[in-house]
Amino acid sequence: HAFLNLFADAGYVVKNLVASENAVVFSYALYLTGKYRYNTNVVQLKKVITKWIFMATITGFYTGSTETEVEKMYADLRAVKDGQGFVGYLESVIASRMSEDFFNIQLVKSFSNSAANAPEWFGFVASLNVLNAPMWMGNTALSKYLLPGANGTKKALDRHHIFPKEYLAKIGITDDRLRNQAANFTYIETSLNIDISDNAPDVYAQKARAMMGEDAFAASCKANAIPEDFYELDFANFIESRKQLMVAKVREAFGRL
Repeated sequence: HAFLNLFADAGYVVKNLVASENAVVFSYALYLTGKYRYNTNVVQLKKVITKWIFMATITGFYTGSTETEVEKMYADLRAVKDGQGFVGYLESVIASRMSEDFFNIQLVKSFSNSAANAPEWFGFVASLNVLNAPMWMGNTALSKYLLPGANGTKKALDRHHIFPKEYLAKIGITDDRLRNQAANFTYIETSLNIDISDNAPDVYAQKARAMMGEDAFAASCKANAIPEDFYELDFANFIESRKQLMVAKVREAFGRL
Protein backbone atom coordinates (compact mmCIF):
# COMPACT_ATOMS: atom_id res chain seq x y z
CA HIS A 1 0.00 0.00 0.00
CA ALA A 2 2.84 2.37 0.79
CA PHE A 3 4.30 1.71 -2.64
CA LEU A 4 1.01 2.12 -4.54
CA ASN A 5 0.51 5.48 -2.84
CA LEU A 6 3.62 6.62 -4.69
CA PHE A 7 1.79 6.17 -7.99
CA ALA A 8 -0.83 8.63 -6.76
CA ASP A 9 1.96 11.00 -5.68
CA ALA A 10 3.33 10.76 -9.24
CA GLY A 11 -0.09 11.75 -10.60
CA TYR A 12 -1.23 8.28 -11.62
CA VAL A 13 -4.26 8.30 -9.35
CA VAL A 14 -6.09 5.48 -11.17
CA LYS A 15 -4.76 2.33 -12.83
CA ASN A 16 -6.10 3.15 -16.30
CA LEU A 17 -3.59 6.02 -16.53
CA VAL A 18 -0.74 3.49 -16.39
CA ALA A 19 -0.11 2.23 -19.92
CA SER A 20 2.14 -0.67 -18.86
CA GLU A 21 1.60 -3.13 -16.01
CA ASN A 22 5.34 -3.80 -16.15
CA ALA A 23 5.86 -0.28 -14.80
CA VAL A 24 4.02 -1.31 -11.62
CA VAL A 25 5.70 -4.70 -11.18
CA PHE A 26 9.28 -3.64 -11.85
CA SER A 27 9.00 -0.33 -9.99
CA TYR A 28 7.79 -2.32 -6.98
CA ALA A 29 10.81 -4.61 -7.30
CA LEU A 30 13.06 -1.53 -7.23
CA TYR A 31 11.22 -0.18 -4.21
CA LEU A 32 11.77 -3.45 -2.33
CA THR A 33 15.39 -3.57 -3.43
CA GLY A 34 16.04 -0.09 -2.10
CA LYS A 35 14.18 -0.77 1.14
CA TYR A 36 15.60 -4.16 2.08
CA ARG A 37 18.88 -4.65 0.21
CA TYR A 38 20.23 -1.12 0.63
CA ASN A 39 18.30 0.08 3.71
CA THR A 40 17.64 3.37 1.93
CA ASN A 41 16.36 6.27 4.00
CA VAL A 42 12.54 6.15 3.84
CA VAL A 43 12.10 9.77 2.73
CA GLN A 44 14.77 9.50 0.05
CA LEU A 45 13.39 6.16 -1.14
CA LYS A 46 9.85 7.50 -1.53
CA LYS A 47 11.06 10.57 -3.37
CA VAL A 48 13.29 8.75 -5.85
CA ILE A 49 10.78 5.96 -6.53
CA THR A 50 8.03 8.54 -7.15
CA LYS A 51 10.26 10.22 -9.73
CA TRP A 52 11.15 6.81 -11.14
CA ILE A 53 7.46 5.92 -11.54
CA PHE A 54 6.80 9.18 -13.38
CA MET A 55 9.81 8.66 -15.66
CA ALA A 56 9.20 4.97 -16.33
CA THR A 57 5.54 5.49 -17.15
CA ILE A 58 5.72 8.56 -19.38
CA THR A 59 8.78 7.33 -21.32
CA GLY A 60 7.58 3.75 -21.72
CA PHE A 61 10.73 2.55 -19.97
CA TYR A 62 9.26 -0.90 -19.36
CA THR A 63 7.87 -1.43 -22.85
CA GLY A 64 9.82 -3.19 -25.56
CA SER A 65 12.96 -4.99 -24.35
CA THR A 66 11.89 -5.00 -20.71
CA GLU A 67 13.97 -7.97 -19.59
CA THR A 68 17.10 -6.50 -21.13
CA GLU A 69 16.58 -3.19 -19.34
CA VAL A 70 15.92 -4.88 -16.01
CA GLU A 71 18.91 -7.21 -16.31
CA LYS A 72 21.19 -4.27 -17.11
CA MET A 73 19.91 -2.33 -14.12
CA TYR A 74 20.49 -5.13 -11.67
CA ALA A 75 23.92 -5.77 -13.14
CA ASP A 76 24.75 -2.10 -12.55
CA LEU A 77 23.35 -2.27 -9.02
CA ARG A 78 25.88 -4.98 -8.05
CA ALA A 79 28.43 -2.20 -7.74
CA VAL A 80 26.16 -0.18 -5.40
CA LYS A 81 26.99 -0.53 -1.71
CA ASP A 82 24.40 1.51 0.20
CA GLY A 83 21.21 3.55 0.09
CA GLN A 84 22.93 6.71 -1.07
CA GLY A 85 24.46 4.83 -3.97
CA PHE A 86 21.09 3.30 -4.82
CA VAL A 87 19.41 6.71 -4.93
CA GLY A 88 22.29 8.16 -6.94
CA TYR A 89 22.07 5.37 -9.49
CA LEU A 90 18.32 5.80 -10.00
CA GLU A 91 18.71 9.57 -10.27
CA SER A 92 21.31 9.11 -13.01
CA VAL A 93 19.00 6.83 -15.02
CA ILE A 94 16.08 9.23 -14.55
CA ALA A 95 18.18 12.16 -15.74
CA SER A 96 19.33 10.26 -18.83
CA ARG A 97 15.76 9.39 -19.78
CA MET A 98 14.15 12.75 -18.93
CA SER A 99 16.66 14.55 -21.13
CA GLU A 100 16.33 17.73 -23.16
CA ASP A 101 15.87 15.57 -26.25
CA PHE A 102 12.98 13.80 -24.56
CA PHE A 103 11.22 17.05 -23.74
CA ASN A 104 12.09 19.01 -26.87
CA ILE A 105 11.72 16.28 -29.48
CA GLN A 106 10.06 13.05 -28.35
CA LEU A 107 7.42 14.56 -26.07
CA VAL A 108 6.50 17.35 -28.48
CA LYS A 109 6.13 14.81 -31.29
CA SER A 110 4.07 12.45 -29.14
CA PHE A 111 1.37 15.07 -28.60
CA SER A 112 0.62 14.82 -32.32
CA ASN A 113 -0.23 11.16 -31.67
CA SER A 114 -3.90 10.21 -32.01
CA ALA A 115 -3.69 7.12 -29.78
CA ALA A 116 -5.91 7.58 -26.73
CA ASN A 117 -3.74 5.28 -24.59
CA ALA A 118 -0.33 6.77 -25.41
CA PRO A 119 1.92 6.88 -22.32
CA GLU A 120 2.83 10.52 -23.04
CA TRP A 121 -0.85 11.56 -22.94
CA PHE A 122 -1.31 9.72 -19.64
CA GLY A 123 1.87 11.41 -18.41
CA PHE A 124 0.40 14.80 -19.26
CA VAL A 125 -2.76 13.96 -17.31
CA ALA A 126 -0.61 12.76 -14.41
CA SER A 127 1.27 16.06 -14.57
CA LEU A 128 -1.99 17.99 -14.17
CA ASN A 129 -2.76 15.83 -11.13
CA VAL A 130 0.66 16.51 -9.61
CA LEU A 131 0.01 20.23 -10.09
CA ASN A 132 -3.52 19.88 -8.66
CA ALA A 133 -4.93 21.50 -11.80
CA PRO A 134 -8.68 22.08 -12.01
CA MET A 135 -10.66 20.62 -14.85
CA TRP A 136 -10.86 23.04 -17.76
CA MET A 137 -13.59 25.64 -17.25
CA GLY A 138 -14.25 24.22 -13.78
CA ASN A 139 -13.13 24.73 -10.19
CA THR A 140 -12.65 21.17 -8.96
CA ALA A 141 -9.31 19.39 -9.31
CA LEU A 142 -9.25 17.00 -12.26
CA SER A 143 -7.88 14.24 -10.01
CA LYS A 144 -11.11 14.18 -7.98
CA TYR A 145 -13.12 13.36 -11.09
CA LEU A 146 -10.75 10.51 -11.99
CA LEU A 147 -10.96 8.75 -8.63
CA PRO A 148 -13.16 5.65 -8.24
CA GLY A 149 -16.68 6.51 -7.13
CA ALA A 150 -16.63 9.99 -8.65
CA ASN A 151 -18.73 9.08 -11.67
CA GLY A 152 -21.73 7.17 -10.32
CA THR A 153 -23.83 5.61 -13.09
CA LYS A 154 -22.79 8.20 -15.68
CA LYS A 155 -19.38 9.63 -16.46
CA ALA A 156 -18.77 12.98 -14.76
CA LEU A 157 -16.06 13.97 -17.24
CA ASP A 158 -15.35 13.63 -20.94
CA ARG A 159 -12.24 13.74 -23.08
CA HIS A 160 -13.17 16.78 -25.12
CA HIS A 161 -11.97 18.01 -28.53
CA ILE A 162 -10.96 21.64 -27.97
CA PHE A 163 -11.56 22.17 -31.69
CA PRO A 164 -14.68 19.97 -32.10
CA LYS A 165 -14.45 17.27 -34.76
CA GLU A 166 -17.54 18.33 -36.69
CA TYR A 167 -16.46 21.96 -36.61
CA LEU A 168 -13.11 20.91 -38.10
CA ALA A 169 -14.93 18.90 -40.76
CA LYS A 170 -16.91 21.99 -41.71
CA ILE A 171 -13.69 23.92 -42.34
CA GLY A 172 -12.23 21.09 -44.40
CA ILE A 173 -10.18 19.12 -41.83
CA THR A 174 -11.55 15.58 -42.01
CA ASP A 175 -8.47 13.46 -41.28
CA ASP A 176 -8.96 11.86 -37.85
CA ARG A 177 -5.19 11.68 -37.38
CA LEU A 178 -5.25 15.48 -37.29
CA ARG A 179 -8.52 15.96 -35.44
CA ASN A 180 -7.69 13.38 -32.76
CA GLN A 181 -4.19 14.58 -31.90
CA ALA A 182 -3.52 14.51 -28.16
CA ALA A 183 -2.93 18.26 -28.30
CA ASN A 184 -6.58 18.74 -29.30
CA PHE A 185 -7.89 17.06 -26.14
CA THR A 186 -8.66 18.12 -22.62
CA TYR A 187 -10.97 16.89 -19.86
CA ILE A 188 -14.17 18.77 -19.10
CA GLU A 189 -17.41 18.00 -17.29
CA THR A 190 -19.77 15.87 -19.32
CA SER A 191 -22.60 18.41 -19.14
CA LEU A 192 -20.31 21.12 -20.49
CA ASN A 193 -19.11 18.88 -23.28
CA ILE A 194 -22.72 18.30 -24.31
CA ASP A 195 -23.39 22.05 -24.19
CA ILE A 196 -20.37 22.85 -26.38
CA SER A 197 -21.36 20.17 -28.91
CA ASP A 198 -19.96 21.10 -32.33
CA ASN A 199 -19.81 24.84 -31.76
CA ALA A 200 -16.87 26.80 -33.13
CA PRO A 201 -14.17 27.57 -30.53
CA ASP A 202 -14.82 31.33 -30.67
CA VAL A 203 -18.55 30.74 -30.04
CA TYR A 204 -18.24 28.55 -26.96
CA ALA A 205 -15.19 30.41 -25.62
CA GLN A 206 -17.10 33.69 -25.69
CA LYS A 207 -19.90 32.08 -23.70
CA ALA A 208 -17.43 30.60 -21.18
CA ARG A 209 -15.61 33.92 -20.73
CA ALA A 210 -18.89 35.67 -20.02
CA MET A 211 -19.90 32.98 -17.53
CA MET A 212 -16.55 32.66 -15.72
CA GLY A 213 -15.09 36.13 -16.09
CA GLU A 214 -11.96 36.99 -18.05
CA ASP A 215 -9.45 36.31 -15.27
CA ALA A 216 -10.94 32.95 -14.27
CA PHE A 217 -11.14 31.83 -17.89
CA ALA A 218 -7.51 32.79 -18.51
CA ALA A 219 -6.39 30.99 -15.32
CA SER A 220 -8.32 27.87 -16.33
CA CYS A 221 -6.67 27.84 -19.76
CA LYS A 222 -3.23 28.30 -18.22
CA ALA A 223 -3.76 25.47 -15.71
CA ASN A 224 -4.70 23.10 -18.54
CA ALA A 225 -1.94 24.10 -20.97
CA ILE A 226 -4.38 25.70 -23.41
CA PRO A 227 -3.45 28.96 -25.18
CA GLU A 228 -5.65 31.68 -23.74
CA ASP A 229 -6.35 32.94 -27.26
CA PHE A 230 -6.89 29.45 -28.72
CA TYR A 231 -10.19 30.48 -30.30
CA GLU A 232 -8.41 33.17 -32.35
CA LEU A 233 -5.84 30.74 -33.79
CA ASP A 234 -6.14 28.55 -36.83
CA PHE A 235 -6.03 24.84 -36.03
CA ALA A 236 -2.43 24.24 -37.07
CA ASN A 237 -1.07 27.12 -35.00
CA PHE A 238 -3.24 26.10 -32.06
CA ILE A 239 -1.82 22.57 -32.13
CA GLU A 240 1.78 23.80 -32.22
CA SER A 241 1.19 26.26 -29.36
CA ARG A 242 -0.65 23.67 -27.28
CA LYS A 243 2.09 21.06 -27.64
CA GLN A 244 4.66 23.46 -26.22
CA LEU A 245 2.41 24.34 -23.29
CA MET A 246 1.77 20.65 -22.58
CA VAL A 247 5.49 19.95 -22.51
CA ALA A 248 5.96 22.87 -20.11
CA LYS A 249 3.36 21.36 -17.76
CA VAL A 250 5.15 18.01 -17.78
CA ARG A 251 8.44 19.77 -17.00
CA GLU A 252 6.81 21.69 -14.16
CA ALA A 253 5.28 18.56 -12.63
CA PHE A 254 8.51 16.57 -12.93
CA GLY A 255 10.38 19.43 -11.27
CA ARG A 256 7.92 19.38 -8.40
CA LEU A 257 8.54 15.68 -7.79
